This record gives sequence, structure tokens and C-alpha cells, in this order.
Amino acid sequence: MKRVSLALIPLLAAFAVQAAHAQSQDKPRDRGTLQSVKDRGSLSCGVSQGLPGFSAPDDKGNWTGLDVDVCRAIAAAIFNDATKVKFVPLSAKDRFTALQSGEIDVLSRNSTWTLSRDTSLGLNYTGISYYDGQGFLVRKSLKVNSALELNSASICVQTGTTNEQNVSDYFKGNNMKYELIAFGTADETVKAYESGRCDVFTSDVSQLYAERLKLAAPADHAVLPEVISKEPLGPVVRHGDDQWFDIVKWTLFAMINAEEYAVTQKNVDEMAKSPKPELKRIFGTDGNLGEQLGLSKDWVTRIIKATGNYGESFDRNVGAGSKLQIARGLNKLWNQGGLQYAPPIR
Repeated sequence: MKRVSLALIPLLAAFAVQAAHAQSQDKPRDRGTLQSVKDRGSLSCGVSQGLPGFSAPDDKGNWTGLDVDVCRAIAAAIFNDATKVKFVPLSAKDRFTALQSGEIDVLSRNSTWTLSRDTSLGLNYTGISYYDGQGFLVRKSLKVNSALELNSASICVQTGTTNEQNVSDYFKGNNMKYELIAFGTADETVKAYESGRCDVFTSDVSQLYAERLKLAAPADHAVLPEVISKEPLGPVVRHGDDQWFDIVKWTLFAMINAEEYAVTQKNVDEMAKSPKPELKRIFGTDGNLGEQLGLSKDWVTRIIKATGNYGESFDRNVGAGSKLQIARGLNKLWNQGGLQYAPPIR
């Protein structure tokens, strides 16, 4: 038997590591998520524990919201039935663990896309469903008109979120003192703020508007004008299943593209008859783009019939047609002065 030179051992070890990595890439743990969902007969979707406008159940247990619509759109694309979704309420602390463990198929729960989350958790963000930023909610009786007037304030925050670091960065950057009081859930945080345990409640601005509705006297509280961070929110899936990553990503993109082409729940059947090349591709009358995703040719039609386009979902859940009355702002389409922009379906 020939002996291996000691000088070659590190090189052989490196080759072994590379081979193992390549093999793991060829056989990712979750390659069959779509098939698992089909076999189960429903999509398992992680959502918040109750954030109005984004994901919240009514008194009969029916879930609604912008994040909920993403899950229903995925179910519609797969099953042609938007009701085939099991919603799993998750705290900020537990949301990523539930996705990593396979308890849920997709996380659609006002979760900020950051580099550390994207690289260290074994997860992939599939797009941005809502452009947000962190802000502050205060009692009007404090007569505070700017976050720069919050020196020495006590601040209620939910643990397990990006909000703690953002507060630290903002106050240190402006040479202000503060006291941070952290709580495990959003409800605990809001109750602590309302009971007077802190002067300020901080979270994403969208969440501040939503949680303000739960207060006994919402009109007595105001969201300050400063937005102190970038909080791009979007659906999340596990690493290792490119087909599933594509399905979730392109479901969101389909909703955004549909708004751009003025395709709505009411006119989708009529628009599907259009001779325009871009609409023929979207509706599957030209080409097999849906089948390339592992879906049917009419996958976009299924989605829009179930949830409407992105603008319809936004208005219904958080915008002009909702109790929150949040302006579209950055969430307008790119050709209307906003940031919402989806790659073309072609």
C-alpha cells in the first residue's frame, strides 16, 4: 500500500469538505416542500399572534391581513383554493425556529430582512411585501412632537426584534439617555405602555398604527414623525429548496405585477383574454412559465382571483379601505413614486 504524503493531507481534507458541501447542495434537506404541501393538502404558514392589518384572527378564527394574503395566494397557486392554509401564530422569539424545524412551510409575519438573518439562520427572504421603518408611539399628553425630545425616556420594546438595537443606535447617535424595558410578546409590550410603565412604545411604524387600535383611547396617542431605521418586511423560507423559494417569491411578484398591469379580482377573467404579449405570458396562454415553477399555467389567475393584486390587498388590509388608514408611501409601485417593483414575468 502506498503511503500518502503528509503534505497532501490538508489538501485531501479540503477536497473532502468541498465534496460533502457539493453533495449537500445536490440533496438539500427540504427539496420536496411543494410535494409535502400537496401530500398534506394544506400550506402551513407562520404568522403573528395578532397584528391588525397584517395577520390577525377575527372572533370566529378567520385570519386576515397583508401577510395572510401572501399565504392565501400561495395556497391558491398550488391548490386553486385559498382556504387550504393552516395559520400558526408565532412570537417574535419563536418565529425563525418554527421555520428552521419544519413546523411551518413559510413565515409571513412582519419580519425584517437583515444580513445576519439572511446568512446565519439557514433562511432565505423571498422579497419585500412591505417597506417599513421603526418609529415611536407616545401619549399626546406628554406634548412631545419629535423623537429628539425623548431624552431620558423609558421605552417599551418587544424582545427578539431588531427594535432594541435600533433604539440603542438612535439614542447613542443623538447623545440621549434612555431606559429600555423589554417584554416577550407584543401584547405584553402594549399593555405595559398603556399602563404607564414606560413613556414610549417603539416598533415598526405599521405595527404602531395597528397596536394603537387596541388601546382604550387610540386618539390620545400619536406616532412621532421620525422613522429611525429601514425595516423591509417579507416572506421567509428555509435554505435548500430552490423550487419552493421560487414559488413563494414569484407569488408575491405576481401580485405586484398584476397591479402594474391593472389586473384585479373583478377583471381578471376578462384580462386573461387580452392579446397583449405580456398578459398572455402572465396568464399562461403563451408559454409554460407556470409549469416551470411546478404550478399550473393559470397560476397567476388563481392568485388574483383569491386575493386581488398587491394594491387591492394593501388597501383592504392596511390602507384607505382599512381601519389603519396607512398611506401607501414607499409601498406605491415604482412607476407611481414608490419602491414596489417586481421582476417581469417572461
